[in-house]
Formats: sequence, structure tokens, C-alpha cells
Amino acid sequence: MFKNILVSVSNKTGIVDFLRPLVEAGARVVSTGGTYTLLKGSGLRVTPIEEHTGFPEVMDGRVRTLHPKVHMALLARKSHTEDQILLKENQLELFDLVICNLYPFESGIEKKVDEAQQVELIDIGGPTLLRAASKNFESVAVVCDPSDYAWLTEKSYSLNIADRRYLAAKVFQHTAQYDATIAKYFLPTQETLPLREHRVLRYGENPHQEAVWMTAHESGWQQSKILQGKELSYNNLLDLESALRAIEVFSTPAACVVKHNSPCGFGRDASSGIAALKKALEADPVSRFGGIVSANFELTTEMTEFLSSIFLECIVVPSITEEAIELLRKKSQLRVLVFPKEAWAIPRYEYRSIRGGILRQTFDQVSLDTSDWKYYGKKPDAKVLEDLTFSWNLVAQLKSNAISIVHHGQSLGLGMGQVNRVDAVEHAITRAEKVHGKAAAEWVLASDGFFPFVDSVERIAQAGVRWVIQPGGSKRDDEVLKRCEELGISMVLTGKRHFRH
Repeated sequence: MFKNILVSVSNKTGIVDFLRPLVEAGARVVSTGGTYTLLKGSGLRVTPIEEHTGFPEVMDGRVRTLHPKVHMALLARKSHTEDQILLKENQLELFDLVICNLYPFESGIEKKVDEAQQVELIDIGGPTLLRAASKNFESVAVVCDPSDYAWLTEKSYSLNIADRRYLAAKVFQHTAQYDATIAKYFLPTQETLPLREHRVLRYGENPHQEAVWMTAHESGWQQSKILQGKELSYNNLLDLESALRAIEVFSTPAACVVKHNSPCGFGRDASSGIAALKKALEADPVSRFGGIVSANFELTTEMTEFLSSIFLECIVVPSITEEAIELLRKKSQLRVLVFPKEAWAIPRYEYRSIRGGILRQTFDQVSLDTSDWKYYGKKPDAKVLEDLTFSWNLVAQLKSNAISIVHHGQSLGLGMGQVNRVDAVEHAITRAEKVHGKAAAEWVLASDGFFPFVDSVERIAQAGVRWVIQPGGSKRDDEVLKRCEELGISMVLTGKRHFRH
């Protein structure tokens, strides 16, 4: 049980409830500023830092804990007689627990505050407290993460040296990430990625490969909750990310099926979630086997009954009814994830590793704004325009060269990963006709890149498709557009390419 505690927290979540049993057991608590006010106002016995140091907080709180009487009580070694004599001469006791977390520097960046405000969010005393206590982990326990309060409570506030060493290691990681964020703010050309090990995975893409799930932020897939099934694998996580990317831009019900990190079925239907789900799963009944399904709507019993006869690896939805959960328990091997929409924040950057370095690019978010599109041939009606935006978003999720064919909110044929565009067209048409019959003029075809020659549009016309959307940008655009006019194809140029390598 701790006897002498120093507390200075920016994130005050749970601190009162954590400290109350310790104070009731006779522990002395020393605290600063707003933390002191909160603890005092909650009826806890607490000593202000000024009383401990004999020196007031100054410079608008910039100097609070930067005092020898604080740091002697943090760094004194129990095994060193000289240290203990020094404590006694100064009428000090060793702090055996330090609870401290830091000013939210990152939140200032997110809120885009000006530099003067941002500078005030640089914590000085907090990191100094944390590092001093961590250096003396043989004698002092230090907590920088409020999520550890429950762990300490479960251990009845009694820690061994291995526990204290673990907490100290968390501090050094935390302060390193904090400093890296500050350095990045002032020197954007250099970056330290603050990655933390979230979970060791069973293996990577293949059983002989080792893999770890690292996280860079508090938000993301780590906020998802697995309701049933095994832990997520390396491949599951990649597939889930692809499945989410495909649906996140839509406000109306949308669902996607992914296999091997590539969408193989997509459905969108403004009328209902079950209609969107059926479209996605019926788009390619063969490829869906063992797939990952994502949806941007709540999963209900009606949907669960439809899913019951289909073998799937994983389902991710923003929410699920209690009745649907009970039905899914019959499929115990199916991984069921709830991933709330508020955690779907689109990242600013995405990263790829190469030998000796990392490539960083801004996230390729597909816009559904059609105001800059240019139309050649017929002007689309509302239903065709919906399919144009739908197909344009879908093709951006496929490996280049990529072609997507859709009709009435359902993907029909997807050609992806081809080394030339005409082969991607051929593959998409063949897949669509194999599952859905002869091509129709109302089908909509999207291409992630421009058509360098007329051969692709000639094959499209031969199949019978009459609506095409592509970025444009080829030196032969005029030639391709003229050939489309001759073949009766209406073409939309978006002006933006969406390659995926």
C-alpha cells in the first residue's frame, strides 16, 4: 500500500476513485493546480505542492514541481545511506507513487491552434517528474496511463519490482512519443513514428512469417470489439481495412465483401441495409467464400438469417442488435467485430516500407462531388449518376490496372491487378457476364486510370456497355472520346486518377 503519493494529471479521468481508498487508508497525497482543486473538491485530504516545496507556483504554472524538494523525494535511493540522510535533513519522505500525465500537445495540433497556444501545451515539469520517478523504479512506482488504475487496484496497490519496471518502461515510451510529436511540429521534415506494440499476431501473411500489430494513435482498429471468434490475424486486418475503405464514404447503406485484400462484391441501396448486403454477397457467389464483410449499418436478425448459410471469415459493422448476436453465436468460428463509426476517422497519411526507408503519402480519399466532372455524349439521369459515383469509388479500391462494372448499386465484374488496361477490361467483362449474363447498355464501367488507346473502349462497346467513367489525362483523350462518340458510348472524365499499387 502506498504511503506518499505525488499527483499531477492533465487527464483527470478516474483519478478521484483511484485515490480515494488510498487516502482513506492514510496515504499522504501531494498535488498541483487543477488536480489539487479537483481532489480537494471531491473531499479527499490533499497537500498543495507549495506546502511541500515552500515555494509558490509561478509563471502561470510553468514552474510547479521543478524543485529540489520534489526531485530529492523522487530520486533518493533506499540502498544509499547518503540519500536517506539527505532526505531526513530536509524533512522529506520518498514518494513511493507518482501519477502524472502530460499536457495534450497533440490535441492542439488537431485543433490547429496558433503557435503561441501550442507552445503553452509543451509540458516541462510532467516529463521531468515521470523520468525521475522511472529512473528510481526500484523504489518508486509511476503511472502515466489512466488505463493502469484498474490494474493497480486489482493488485491491491501492491507492486513488485517487475511491475514497477514495466510501468517505468511505459513512461519512457510515453515521453519519447511526446517529444517526437513536439519535434515533428517544429521540424516537419523529420519524423519519428510513435508506434506501440498492440498485439503479437500468430503469424504474418504466411505461417513462417512473424508479425506484430503496431498502433500509432489511440483511435483505429484497436477500438473495435471482437464479440466472438478467434483473434484477428495479419491478413484479417489488411482485409478489414480494405473492406472499410470501400464503404466509409457513403451515407446510404453500403456493404462490401473482400478476399485477399481485394473487393469481390459490393452493394449499395438507399432503401435498406439488407438490400445492400444481399447485393454485395450475390455479386460474386464463388469468390465470397471465406470472405470479409463490412457494412456501414447496424446488423439485424433479418440480415443474420441471410448470412447463416454463407461461409465467411469475418464481419465488421458499426453496431449489432442483441438478437442478431444470439443468432450469430451458432456460427462460433465467425469473427464478429463492432467498430463504431466515430472511430472511423480517415488518416491523414498512409505509409509503405521499402529497403532502407518509408514512403509516405496523403490518404487517397475518393470524393463523391461530381461538380468538376465533364460529360461527353448523353447526360446521365439520377440512377445512372448514382452508379457512376458508386463505380468510381469502387474502382479506386482495386489494385491497378483496375476496372469495375456496376448496375443498380451492385458490382457485377471487377478486373484488377492487370498489367495493361485492355486486359483489365476483358477480365471485368468476362467476370460480369459469367455471373450476371449478357452485358446491358445500362451497365456502368469505371477505370482507375485513363485509356491510352481506343482498344479498351472498342471492347467495351462490343460487350454492349454504354456508360464509362475514367479520369482522362491521356495524350490520346480526343481520339478516345471521338471513338466513343462513334460507338455510342457516353463518357465521363473526372480529372482525378486513383491508382493503387
